[in-house]
Amino acid sequence: MICPFCRVDNDRVIDSRTSQDGLAIRRRRECLHCKRRFTTYERVEEMSLKVIKKDGNRVPFEREKIKRGLEKACWKRPIGENDVERVVTNIENEVYKTYDSEIPSGELGELVMRHLRHLDQIAYVRFASVYREFKDVREFVSELEPMLDDNNTP
Repeated sequence: MICPFCRVDNDRVIDSRTSQDGLAIRRRRECLHCKRRFTTYERVEEMSLKVIKKDGNRVPFEREKIKRGLEKACWKRPIGENDVERVVTNIENEVYKTYDSEIPSGELGELVMRHLRHLDQIAYVRFASVYREFKDVREFVSELEPMLDDNNTP
């Protein structure tokens, strides 16, 4: 593994443990050249799942795109990196359990929103405002009304 600090390919594994519900192995490594430590993750290579975009194009499913979208929605919110990683893993697991080779981008977006709604309402609204492409304030308010109704229920 190439050290992210000094770019030398000479390290040793200090610690290994399973993470993300047993779907990955987390390894702590120490570079033998610069003596700095870093973490790597090992995952099973998944089958090639394609996302069908709105225009009909098919692109590979990338968990990192999901993670980047969640991180943007959760920016400056009291949500830790582990929480985001857990949500990404849950979404990824659900996608691979439910779909064989292709998933429409709309269904993927709805899945992300469902998980995000349970994580943080502000992050959910941020994501929804970009994902849903609201045309006016009325559409935005109609998206918020179910959440407001849920909060008023004893």
